[in-house]
Amino acid sequence: MKKIIVLALIAIFSGMTANAQKYALIDMEYILKNIPAYEMTNEQLSQVSQKWQNEVEAIQNEAQNMYKKYQSDLVFLSAEMKSKREEEIVKKEQDAQDVKRKYFGAEGELYKKRQSLMKPIQDEIYNAVKELSESRNYGLVIDRASAMSVIFASPTIDISDDVLAKLGYSK
Repeated sequence: MKKIIVLALIAIFSGMTANAQKYALIDMEYILKNIPAYEMTNEQLSQVSQKWQNEVEAIQNEAQNMYKKYQSDLVFLSAEMKSKREEEIVKKEQDAQDVKRKYFGAEGELYKKRQSLMKPIQDEIYNAVKELSESRNYGLVIDRASAMSVIFASPTIDISDDVLAKLGYSK
């Protein structure tokens, strides 16, 4: 009787391991580095960001120049003129902060532009990974580049090159 129970348990556990999930890894940094559209998008974002940064710096420089002029004219100004100039300087500094927030804030123009340019690339990669996962019965695909908890992973389960091939960027 004990032998039958032990054999039944062994059969059950061996059946469970036969249904174990298959895993695969991708390296998103590697994949993105090998997609020319991603590099072009990064360059475009860099140019736009620099243009906006120059605009912010121009306003900040204008505020600094206003303050320097105010400092040099301070002895000649009446109380009313001092107050007016101080308000103008504070307004110019506030304008610089507003423009900076508009372009670089959490929901700023740079964020929106990055989303609009990167989303098609990300969607394409996601669809390629999904198709490969479904065709090869992977239960889980982990991004090696962002998964901090992956200490070691066998290169044999890395499907990054397969994803690139699926996208048409094979080497």
